[in-house]
Amino acid sequence: MSLLEVKNLQVAFDGSRVVEDVSFSIAAGEKFALVGESGSGKTVTALSILRLNQDAQYGGAILLDGENLLQRSERAMRAVRGKEVAMIFQEPMTALNPLYTIGNQIAEVLMLHEGMSAKAAALRAIELLDKTGIPEPQRRALSYPHQLSGGQRQRAMIAMALACKPRLLIADEPTTALDVTIQVQIVELLNQLQREENMAVLMITHDLNLVRHFADRVGVMEKGRLIETATTADLFANPREAYTQKLLASQPHQLVDTLDAKPLLKAEKLRCVFDIRQGWFRSRPFVAVDAVDLQVARGETLGIVGESGSGKSTLGLALLRLSAALVEGRITFGDTDISRLHSNALRPLRARMQVVFQDPFASLSPRRTIEQIVGEGLALHQPQSSAAEIRQAVAQALEEVGLSPALISRYPHEFSGGQRQRIAIARALVLKPELILLDEPTSSLDVSVQQQVLRLLADLQARYGIAYLFISHDLAVIRAMAHRVMVMKDGKVVEQGKTAEVLAQPQQAYTQKLLAASVYAGVARQDDRTDTAI
Repeated sequence: MSLLEVKNLQVAFDGSRVVEDVSFSIAAGEKFALVGESGSGKTVTALSILRLNQDAQYGGAILLDGENLLQRSERAMRAVRGKEVAMIFQEPMTALNPLYTIGNQIAEVLMLHEGMSAKAAALRAIELLDKTGIPEPQRRALSYPHQLSGGQRQRAMIAMALACKPRLLIADEPTTALDVTIQVQIVELLNQLQREENMAVLMITHDLNLVRHFADRVGVMEKGRLIETATTADLFANPREAYTQKLLASQPHQLVDTLDAKPLLKAEKLRCVFDIRQGWFRSRPFVAVDAVDLQVARGETLGIVGESGSGKSTLGLALLRLSAALVEGRITFGDTDISRLHSNALRPLRARMQVVFQDPFASLSPRRTIEQIVGEGLALHQPQSSAAEIRQAVAQALEEVGLSPALISRYPHEFSGGQRQRIAIARALVLKPELILLDEPTSSLDVSVQQQVLRLLADLQARYGIAYLFISHDLAVIRAMAHRVMVMKDGKVVEQGKTAEVLAQPQQAYTQKLLAASVYAGVARQDDRTDTAI
């Protein structure tokens, strides 16, 4: 008998079905992955197992050891959650309680489900943190979520999920926002723990290369339906459905040609120093970027890669004079030295340098319409423009990023993740900038939407000659988009050069480590690929 059997599952909200007739099973100790684009219903399906979809109406059956969970009372379900079936959520910073220490949150699970005393639960929490690879587990048990790195928070979530030795672990996009080396560590940790505990795992992800290296079987979802199920090897070798073939073909491939042009942005001996407070009267300097030299030509993409905390984003913001750090060195934009310009003198240049952030939902005001968001820069930098002229420019910008001008009266929450990122690009594009800083612009997007956004950026660059500073931890994306790449570690540049050369023959051990880790991103080797530049 299967450990979990989902039969003809239906999930509806306010009478509207979002999951339709889904059936699959997971055996004890098996690793099963559900994949599909955003909105395909995979997360709703996973949450249904623990009945965590608020105000949902269910149909069909979800059998755990032959018992239908959909017929259990809410009180009975509390005994299942965390003990029989546990879940790792996509974003641990929002899933963990910011008011309680990590140790207390893990101990709470043990006290509720195992009946442990507070002291015994605290000691067990430290053991679990140690088992999941968190350094100094005794000290980290006393830390709050904001005091841990992204990888450490994810490990703490895994420790909490495994506290009661569940027979089924649901992992919802557990590596999406992590850099490649941390991704590999988390996947290896899950593999190790799964083997040790003979635990079944249901992985929810849009990362097909992660699936290739982790799952035993795969189910593909489209528009709320499970359209294909197969062993991982069979699915990747012989995808049956056209939608599955489309997903597998959506991996980033080379989108840019080589380029030689006049430098637009130059930095010499750039150094960024933060003043870290230590108590009321003491502080210490922290060097986030140290002695960086770079240049970006017109129409060129410079990729900046490295692990979290390597200084990538700090460098990008410093180059555009947006950093809160003390910035030393020289920055030249065009023919202007902007290193010491005051904010009023910089304002006319702001229209020529724009930013697209990682999370468009956080960077787009929820209280403003798309017309107001995209047109804000025009109103500021071109005050002579009439309302009709601004509206026309906004409509044109939306068309250029593939959105209908009829949507300008809508708000950000009414769009998908990929559409919101297009809106963020339109906001930057409407001012016709010469340089755009792209800070992880595709890291939270599924593969097909990611490919659409990358192709859009490549087309806009070819059309308008825009230079990109492209910050990413995804080497597959950097290979597709960047003419040159710069590798950062601990605030320093350890290697830089033409992208094809650096990724094919890295000279530094750290770059080799990143490439070895990115086997999960599918870029360790191109081997016999036949990609052609566009």
